[in-house]
Amino acid sequence: MKKLTFIILCLEGAVLSFNVAASAALVPSIAKEFVLSQFLVGKIVWFYMLTYGVSALIYGPLVRAFDAKKVELICLFFFSCANILAALAQNIGVLFAARVLMGIFGASVFPLGLILIGEHIELKKRGEFVGLFFGASFVASLFGLLLSGILHWRLIFLLPGIAGFILMLAMYLFLPSFKQDATGFRVNYGRALKNKNVLIVFIYIFMVSLFYHGVQQWLAVYFSKSFALSQFFISMLITLTSLSGIFGEVIGGKFSDSLGRVRTLNIGIVMMVVSVSMLMLQSSFLVLALLMVIWGMGWTFNHAGLSTLLTDLPKEYLNEAASLNSSVRFISGGLGVALGGLIMQQSFVLGFTVFGVCLIGLLFFSRRLEKVYHVDPAS
Repeated sequence: MKKLTFIILCLEGAVLSFNVAASAALVPSIAKEFVLSQFLVGKIVWFYMLTYGVSALIYGPLVRAFDAKKVELICLFFFSCANILAALAQNIGVLFAARVLMGIFGASVFPLGLILIGEHIELKKRGEFVGLFFGASFVASLFGLLLSGILHWRLIFLLPGIAGFILMLAMYLFLPSFKQDATGFRVNYGRALKNKNVLIVFIYIFMVSLFYHGVQQWLAVYFSKSFALSQFFISMLITLTSLSGIFGEVIGGKFSDSLGRVRTLNIGIVMMVVSVSMLMLQSSFLVLALLMVIWGMGWTFNHAGLSTLLTDLPKEYLNEAASLNSSVRFISGGLGVALGGLIMQQSFVLGFTVFGVCLIGLLFFSRRLEKVYHVDPAS
């Protein structure tokens, strides 16, 4: 893969990710402007995630039949329009609709990135490229979160809308055609999931995304209600999850190559369990900041290990696996946000306890991954 192609893919991931994490942090501010419940406005998170998850299933098979460059240009155009629609929304219904459109058209980016890495990067270096690819998205997410504590919430949607149109020009001029990779539209999800090895991996992905997002997307509301923090300090705490995530993706990618995929993702789970357990205590702002660093790095260690493992799948499953990865993560993540909202309304301590115990269970389930996939980076 040419360096410029990889850079363009990273930039596209950055535009997509700019307001993903910031959206959850902005829930209190949007609710205040529209005079609505924070739990109602919180639907902007899982509306996006569920539609993203369903739509991601389209793109793996689609880039078999059509030039991936053209697919990406069309999707980026409509994704940018949806962001501008969100920025101009005068009621929550329009904002919900804009988030749905963002999910539909934003879902193309990460499947294509994983497909190209799996097809064009040698086995021993895939973890590094996966880490850099997703690391770029965390850098963008970090900037979005930082700015969400300073700028009006509408600008957090307007900026990636404008950036998307600018990036479209660069993609048109410099992104190579992938027409030669097109082999015809085929959907092999059923065949892929009939493979026991593939199925076990996606069961794990479903569970880890469900548990993570059940906590992550309600942290802003937790900090608002339990600590009475302002939007600035809420955004700074959530920002730390993205800041640590940048290092977590890059280091986790390298660990996936050196320590192994499963060992790396388990290190991430342990860090997440420590963080969510300590969140139940009434802590100072500095302690909360440290816990957000641990939480963010734990998630990205797990994410890098799992994403690299997916690129090791047989070539005939690669397109389906890349789309399923985004689909399963976002569908289960959206369900996790909805489930987390139901539990957190009762008690945040109860919610953290439930999801913390579930994360511990994944340490035992990951043994199935070790038996199914053992990739020796030195081989």
